[in-house]
Amino acid sequence: MLLAIALSSCARLNYVRKSKLVWEENFNQAGTFDKAKWSKIPRGTSDWNRHMSDFDSCYAMRDGKLILRGINNTSVLNDTSKYLTGGVYTKDKVSFGLGRLEIHAKLNNATGAWPAFWLLAQGEKYPGGGEIDIMEHLNQDSIVYQTVHSYYTITLNIKDNPKQGGTAAINPGAFNTYAVEKYRDSLVFYVNEKRTFAYPRIETDKKDQFPFADVKHYLLLDMQLGGSWVGKVDPVDLPVEMEIDWVRFYEFK
Repeated sequence: MLLAIALSSCARLNYVRKSKLVWEENFNQAGTFDKAKWSKIPRGTSDWNRHMSDFDSCYAMRDGKLILRGINNTSVLNDTSKYLTGGVYTKDKVSFGLGRLEIHAKLNNATGAWPAFWLLAQGEKYPGGGEIDIMEHLNQDSIVYQTVHSYYTITLNIKDNPKQGGTAAINPGAFNTYAVEKYRDSLVFYVNEKRTFAYPRIETDKKDQFPFADVKHYLLLDMQLGGSWVGKVDPVDLPVEMEIDWVRFYEFK
């Protein structure tokens, strides 16, 4: 048994060593982000996107970093939303297959703030292809949440076989690196190079327990405010911003 574990560990390490940096974003552009890679996330009706805006004050490029803000709406007179938030995604522009995706960022704190880095399946109707939450942070917490969602966890409501998520400690006022590795048989999550959580493919006759391997996913980076999970926003704490230093994707061969 010990030999089998050792061989399995060695095989996995060799597999990871064959990865290659194939895509990166360092946000070194002047003025705005690279629109060949990113688009502003449009407003929707869910908790996470109900305040999304293309208002310039929700976005900035500063010292080689992308800044995404949550602000009080005191300027956009034709917008009835009390708050405005900035978010970008790579939908229809860049998508990611098997490999390791890393985001280096500083989150900052505010009551009702809910910044997130996550993946959705390109060209699939939700929850087809699954959702991979690399990082979600609430309020002034010193932890982040890392979670997976799919037809199996949402529609069938099977959340503990296997466990669908975990948490990891962070300093929210510092830069941290958040990562996920996508394999054909598992998703493995990290914070600051420390393995924090893994979601495996299991033997089951239930639908879409592990839909992640055979589709590509696009990346969402967004500041979110308020909702049933994070709670009410304190407007006194706004504006709040997160600073995204870089994104890197290593493809597994």
